[in-house]
Amino acid sequence: MKPTRFISILLAAWILCLTSLLAQDQPKASGAPPTSGLRADLLKQCNEVEKKFVDLAQAMPQEKYTWRPEEGVRSVSEVYMHVVGANFFIPRSAGVNPPEGLSRDMEKTVTEKAKVVEMLKKSFDHLRQAVLSKSDADLDSPAKLFGQETTVRDVFLTTVTHMHEHLGQSIAYARMNGVVPPWTAAEQAPRPEAPKK
Repeated sequence: MKPTRFISILLAAWILCLTSLLAQDQPKASGAPPTSGLRADLLKQCNEVEKKFVDLAQAMPQEKYTWRPEEGVRSVSEVYMHVVGANFFIPRSAGVNPPEGLSRDMEKTVTEKAKVVEMLKKSFDHLRQAVLSKSDADLDSPAKLFGQETTVRDVFLTTVTHMHEHLGQSIAYARMNGVVPPWTAAEQAPRPEAPKK
Protein backbone atom coordinates (compact mmCIF):
# COMPACT_ATOMS: atom_id res chain seq x y z
CA MET A 1 0.00 0.00 0.00
CA LYS A 2 1.33 3.41 -0.93
CA PRO A 3 2.11 5.77 1.97
CA THR A 4 -0.24 8.49 0.63
CA ARG A 5 -3.15 6.02 0.43
CA PHE A 6 -2.38 4.77 3.96
CA ILE A 7 -2.35 8.35 5.27
CA SER A 8 -5.66 9.07 3.48
CA ILE A 9 -7.30 6.01 5.06
CA LEU A 10 -5.88 6.90 8.48
CA LEU A 11 -7.10 10.50 8.14
CA ALA A 12 -10.59 9.34 7.08
CA ALA A 13 -10.77 6.96 10.07
CA TRP A 14 -9.65 9.74 12.41
CA ILE A 15 -12.34 12.10 11.03
CA LEU A 16 -15.02 9.42 11.50
CA CYS A 17 -13.95 8.83 15.10
CA LEU A 18 -13.86 12.55 15.86
CA THR A 19 -17.30 13.09 14.30
CA SER A 20 -18.69 10.21 16.37
CA LEU A 21 -17.21 11.61 19.60
CA LEU A 22 -18.55 15.10 18.90
CA ALA A 23 -22.01 13.71 18.19
CA GLN A 24 -21.99 11.96 21.59
CA ASP A 25 -21.37 15.29 23.32
CA GLN A 26 -24.48 16.86 21.77
CA PRO A 27 -27.64 17.11 23.89
CA LYS A 28 -30.19 14.36 23.41
CA ALA A 29 -32.78 16.70 21.97
CA SER A 30 -32.27 18.62 18.77
CA GLY A 31 -30.93 22.15 19.08
CA ALA A 32 -34.12 23.74 17.80
CA PRO A 33 -36.93 24.20 20.32
CA PRO A 34 -39.84 21.84 19.70
CA THR A 35 -42.86 23.34 17.95
CA SER A 36 -45.40 20.80 19.16
CA GLY A 37 -45.83 18.24 21.90
CA LEU A 38 -45.41 18.44 25.65
CA ARG A 39 -41.94 20.01 25.60
CA ALA A 40 -43.24 22.84 23.39
CA ASP A 41 -46.13 23.35 25.81
CA LEU A 42 -43.78 23.34 28.81
CA LEU A 43 -41.55 25.95 27.19
CA LYS A 44 -44.57 28.13 26.34
CA GLN A 45 -45.76 27.98 29.95
CA CYS A 46 -42.26 28.73 31.19
CA ASN A 47 -41.98 31.82 28.98
CA GLU A 48 -45.42 33.16 29.91
CA VAL A 49 -45.01 32.63 33.65
CA GLU A 50 -41.49 34.08 33.63
CA LYS A 51 -42.72 37.29 32.01
CA LYS A 52 -45.44 37.67 34.62
CA PHE A 53 -43.10 36.93 37.54
CA VAL A 54 -40.42 39.31 36.30
CA ASP A 55 -42.94 42.08 35.52
CA LEU A 56 -44.57 41.67 38.92
CA ALA A 57 -41.23 41.54 40.76
CA GLN A 58 -40.18 44.75 39.00
CA ALA A 59 -43.50 46.45 39.80
CA MET A 60 -43.24 45.68 43.54
CA PRO A 61 -41.36 48.42 45.42
CA GLN A 62 -38.19 47.28 47.19
CA GLU A 63 -39.66 48.25 50.57
CA LYS A 64 -42.47 45.70 50.04
CA TYR A 65 -40.07 42.78 49.48
CA THR A 66 -40.06 42.02 53.22
CA TRP A 67 -43.86 42.25 53.53
CA ARG A 68 -45.68 39.09 54.58
CA PRO A 69 -49.40 38.64 55.29
CA GLU A 70 -48.62 37.29 58.78
CA GLU A 71 -45.79 35.85 60.84
CA GLY A 72 -44.58 32.44 59.66
CA VAL A 73 -45.71 32.97 56.04
CA ARG A 74 -43.26 33.65 53.21
CA SER A 75 -42.50 37.29 52.43
CA VAL A 76 -42.68 38.75 48.92
CA SER A 77 -38.99 38.10 48.22
CA GLU A 78 -39.17 34.65 49.83
CA VAL A 79 -41.97 33.61 47.46
CA TYR A 80 -39.97 34.79 44.44
CA MET A 81 -36.83 33.03 45.67
CA HIS A 82 -38.82 29.89 46.50
CA VAL A 83 -39.78 29.74 42.80
CA VAL A 84 -36.13 30.35 41.88
CA GLY A 85 -35.05 27.43 44.07
CA ALA A 86 -37.68 25.12 42.59
CA ASN A 87 -36.73 26.06 39.02
CA PHE A 88 -33.10 25.24 39.77
CA PHE A 89 -33.50 22.17 41.99
CA ILE A 90 -36.62 20.25 40.87
CA PRO A 91 -35.11 19.45 37.41
CA ARG A 92 -32.37 17.56 39.26
CA SER A 93 -34.94 14.76 39.57
CA ALA A 94 -34.93 14.64 35.75
CA GLY A 95 -31.13 14.37 35.71
CA VAL A 96 -30.38 18.08 35.17
CA ASN A 97 -28.16 19.47 37.90
CA PRO A 98 -28.37 23.09 39.05
CA PRO A 99 -25.41 25.40 38.48
CA GLU A 100 -22.59 25.28 41.03
CA GLY A 101 -22.60 27.71 43.92
CA LEU A 102 -26.33 27.97 44.60
CA SER A 103 -27.25 28.19 48.24
CA ARG A 104 -30.20 26.23 49.58
CA ASP A 105 -30.96 29.12 51.96
CA MET A 106 -31.16 31.75 49.20
CA GLU A 107 -34.88 32.05 49.93
CA LYS A 108 -33.93 33.71 53.22
CA THR A 109 -30.76 35.52 52.15
CA VAL A 110 -31.58 37.06 48.74
CA THR A 111 -33.92 39.97 49.37
CA GLU A 112 -32.63 42.80 47.16
CA LYS A 113 -35.06 43.50 44.32
CA ALA A 114 -32.45 43.66 41.54
CA LYS A 115 -30.86 40.38 42.65
CA VAL A 116 -34.24 38.66 42.99
CA VAL A 117 -35.20 39.70 39.44
CA GLU A 118 -31.81 38.54 38.14
CA MET A 119 -32.19 35.17 39.89
CA LEU A 120 -35.74 34.74 38.55
CA LYS A 121 -34.47 35.21 34.99
CA LYS A 122 -31.54 32.81 35.51
CA SER A 123 -33.78 30.15 37.03
CA PHE A 124 -36.22 30.27 34.13
CA ASP A 125 -33.29 30.04 31.68
CA HIS A 126 -32.10 26.97 33.57
CA LEU A 127 -35.55 25.39 33.45
CA ARG A 128 -35.83 26.02 29.69
CA GLN A 129 -32.44 24.42 29.13
CA ALA A 130 -33.49 21.46 31.28
CA VAL A 131 -36.55 20.89 29.07
CA LEU A 132 -34.49 21.31 25.90
CA SER A 133 -31.87 18.84 27.13
CA LYS A 134 -34.47 16.06 27.02
CA SER A 135 -36.06 14.43 24.00
CA ASP A 136 -39.75 13.56 23.75
CA ALA A 137 -38.79 9.92 24.43
CA ASP A 138 -36.93 10.97 27.60
CA LEU A 139 -40.21 12.21 29.11
CA ASP A 140 -41.25 8.59 29.75
CA SER A 141 -38.01 7.83 31.61
CA PRO A 142 -38.33 6.95 35.30
CA ALA A 143 -37.51 9.62 37.87
CA LYS A 144 -37.76 10.05 41.61
CA LEU A 145 -39.39 13.24 42.89
CA PHE A 146 -39.84 14.01 46.59
CA GLY A 147 -39.20 10.33 47.37
CA GLN A 148 -41.85 9.05 44.95
CA GLU A 149 -41.31 7.05 41.76
CA THR A 150 -42.53 9.01 38.73
CA THR A 151 -41.42 10.11 35.26
CA VAL A 152 -39.37 12.94 33.80
CA ARG A 153 -42.67 14.25 32.36
CA ASP A 154 -44.12 14.55 35.86
CA VAL A 155 -40.99 16.33 37.10
CA PHE A 156 -41.49 19.08 34.51
CA LEU A 157 -45.27 19.20 35.00
CA THR A 158 -44.72 19.62 38.74
CA THR A 159 -42.36 22.52 38.09
CA VAL A 160 -44.93 24.27 35.88
CA THR A 161 -47.83 23.79 38.32
CA HIS A 162 -45.57 25.00 41.14
CA MET A 163 -44.79 28.20 39.21
CA HIS A 164 -48.49 28.88 38.63
CA GLU A 165 -49.33 28.24 42.28
CA HIS A 166 -46.86 30.83 43.46
CA LEU A 167 -47.69 33.28 40.68
CA GLY A 168 -51.23 33.36 42.09
CA GLN A 169 -49.80 33.92 45.57
CA SER A 170 -47.59 36.72 44.26
CA ILE A 171 -50.54 38.41 42.54
CA ALA A 172 -52.47 38.34 45.82
CA TYR A 173 -49.45 39.79 47.66
CA ALA A 174 -49.14 42.56 45.08
CA ARG A 175 -52.84 43.46 45.26
CA MET A 176 -52.72 43.51 49.07
CA ASN A 177 -49.96 46.10 48.71
CA GLY A 178 -51.79 48.24 46.15
CA VAL A 179 -49.81 46.97 43.15
CA VAL A 180 -51.88 46.07 40.09
CA PRO A 181 -50.22 43.34 38.04
CA PRO A 182 -48.64 45.09 35.03
CA TRP A 183 -50.43 42.92 32.46
CA THR A 184 -53.79 43.79 34.09
CA ALA A 185 -52.88 47.47 34.27
CA ALA A 186 -52.06 47.40 30.55
CA GLU A 187 -55.45 45.86 29.74
CA GLN A 188 -57.29 48.40 31.91
CA ALA A 189 -55.45 51.43 30.52
CA PRO A 190 -57.74 53.74 28.57
CA ARG A 191 -57.35 53.28 24.86
CA PRO A 192 -57.05 56.33 22.66
CA GLU A 193 -60.19 57.12 20.75
CA ALA A 194 -60.15 56.69 17.03
CA PRO A 195 -60.04 60.02 15.21
CA LYS A 196 -63.46 61.25 14.12
CA LYS A 197 -64.10 61.52 10.42
